[in-house]
Amino acid sequence: MSTHYPKRRSLIKRARKFGFRTRMRTKDGRKLINAKRRAGRSINVRSNF
Repeated sequence: MSTHYPKRRSLIKRARKFGFRTRMRTKDGRKLINAKRRAGRSINVRSNF
């Protein structure tokens, strides 16, 4: 019997909903990313899944 994680999320669906490119599409998203950068957070772009 294999282990199953409850509510296993698709990384692709998650990236499309919350990812860097999605954030950069909107004015508020760009504002959020810049705020995180100002706070010293590194913003990483995931290239593959």
